[in-house]
Amino acid sequence: MVKKILVVDDSALMRRVLCDIIDSDERFQVVARATNGLEALDLLSRNQYDAVVLDVNMPKMNGLELLEELRKRKIPARVIMASTDTREGAKTTLDALELGALDFIHKPDSAVDCREDTFKDKLLRILDVAASSKLTEFESKEKEVDNKAAAAKISELARKFSARTTGSKIVALASSTGGPKALQSVVPRLPADLDAPMLIVQHMPKGFTASFAERLNDLSSVTVKEAAEGDELQPGTVYIAMGGMHMNVVTHPSGKYTIHYSDEPSREGVKPCANYMFESLADSRFDKIVCVVMTGMGADGTAGIKTLKAHKNVHVITQNQDTCTVYGMPKSAENAGLSDQVVPLNEIAQEIILNVGVKN
Repeated sequence: MVKKILVVDDSALMRRVLCDIIDSDERFQVVARATNGLEALDLLSRNQYDAVVLDVNMPKMNGLELLEELRKRKIPARVIMASTDTREGAKTTLDALELGALDFIHKPDSAVDCREDTFKDKLLRILDVAASSKLTEFESKEKEVDNKAAAAKISELARKFSARTTGSKIVALASSTGGPKALQSVVPRLPADLDAPMLIVQHMPKGFTASFAERLNDLSSVTVKEAAEGDELQPGTVYIAMGGMHMNVVTHPSGKYTIHYSDEPSREGVKPCANYMFESLADSRFDKIVCVVMTGMGADGTAGIKTLKAHKNVHVITQNQDTCTVYGMPKSAENAGLSDQVVPLNEIAQEIILNVGVKN
């Protein structure tokens, strides 16, 4: 069945280019266009589309304001943001993801550049994933506050009853589409005295991961940072892989572990790729490694965890289908027989705590 797409952009030229790209693929058809958020809100109030490609800066009502209205009115929509890669653009994009957008794409300044195969292929790939993803309603801010309060109680309970794990431990997590929002239901629920460092590979381009780490840090008790070359891993700290590079862990004879970036080509179509992170832990001397695979398209993580399990004591937690925006990466790990636990999103943090414990 052909997927119905709504394109929202105030530039007539950009609308035409985006529509031409989308209509060139037999899987999609642009069935409606809007020049600003108000027009789009009217259309979304009366019709349902398989996906929406949404510009950010528009007159009358911009992209973020539209997402706010959709959430306020509980109008479900699968939204892809057309974003810039500046620092300001990164903040706006993260705001959009918090408000319910599924993913984003860098929109070149020039309409001519939009016709390049790189942009075209990426837009169609993201559109395919978005149009096939789970349709969820936007949560209210009040509900999010309730979730945070409940999360604090769950975290405290999990800490009290966590098994006293011995030895050295590490947590390594992979996520993609839907991950930025989902990670806000995991990282802020972890206690500052978590007895392990945590590594995260979230599929994001360069220029976005630093802003994302800062935002998570502001919400969390644990320290969250974009991992830098040479960082020495410390318990209670979350290290987010830099966009555009592959993050690895180096094991030193002294017993310390540090971050090292490599610049190999994309793997599984992504960079950073979680497979590199997992595989780099095969030579480590951690007594226990907790691997987490969350929402995302594709199969990143499966090959790396398979290699890791052949060498190490590994416990694998995968996010269940009902709470995934895209049930690709966890499904791949489960189908490969690698998952030890399948849990909903709101239980991932407590399972991490139960598996690695807290510092005495």
